[in-house]
Amino acid sequence: MDKTRFAGNAMAPRQGAQAIRRAIAVLRILAAGREDGVPLAEVIQATGLTRPTVHRIVHVLIEEGIVERHERTGRYAIGNQVPELALARPRPSRLLIAANPSLQRASTEIGDTLFLTVRTGNDTLCVDRRIGIYPIQVLSIEVGARRPLGVSSAGVAILAAMPAPEARKIVAANEKRFEAYKTDVATVLGEVTAARRLGYGLREIGLVQGTKSISTWIKTPDGRPAAAITVSAVRTRLGPRREQEVAEILLREARTIEQAIGG
Repeated sequence: MDKTRFAGNAMAPRQGAQAIRRAIAVLRILAAGREDGVPLAEVIQATGLTRPTVHRIVHVLIEEGIVERHERTGRYAIGNQVPELALARPRPSRLLIAANPSLQRASTEIGDTLFLTVRTGNDTLCVDRRIGIYPIQVLSIEVGARRPLGVSSAGVAILAAMPAPEARKIVAANEKRFEAYKTDVATVLGEVTAARRLGYGLREIGLVQGTKSISTWIKTPDGRPAAAITVSAVRTRLGPRREQEVAEILLREARTIEQAIGG
């Protein structure tokens, strides 16, 4: 037997898996740019891949209709084929179905903007938003917004519900992406530690100046953190006393959603 040939064949599946993971990493960065797209330099910085590798991946994805390039700006964005592929699964996820009554109940009770965010890889993805009745609402995140785990209270809450080694690994993987959100590894890890102590994620300064956010994690039946419920409000709405009241409502509804998923 030709041992060299055998070794080469054994490596092929591993290299193929690596290529797929790199392509998915590129897609996640492009998804964060939404309709405006992302410059190639930003994709390179966020993924840590070389320029030729990113260029090659993007070129193939464009050929397949998964990515498109805006002629005017030169930015790259998710292509038309992605929503077409998503039509293969038109039904809402079990989580969304289970969360709907809890989101409605909490929104009515609290009155401020409420978000449901899920974990997808090393990112968070906003999948639902409920606008409350209070005259001033914080609409910093739209449905479909994607961010690295750790830059929002939802991401911090999800990380806090993980085993510490896993959380540290994800935070390290997102280090280059944190720069765009004016944070760093030490800050995120400190917030994660604080969230474990409190039992919920807290951002004293939200994604918008003058706001504050509270998030509670939601776990799947196997104990994995999969999502978070977040309330974002102007800081004056979340003083120490009301912070605790809101946190208790979110914790109650998170447990209700977990029971519904488990059932």
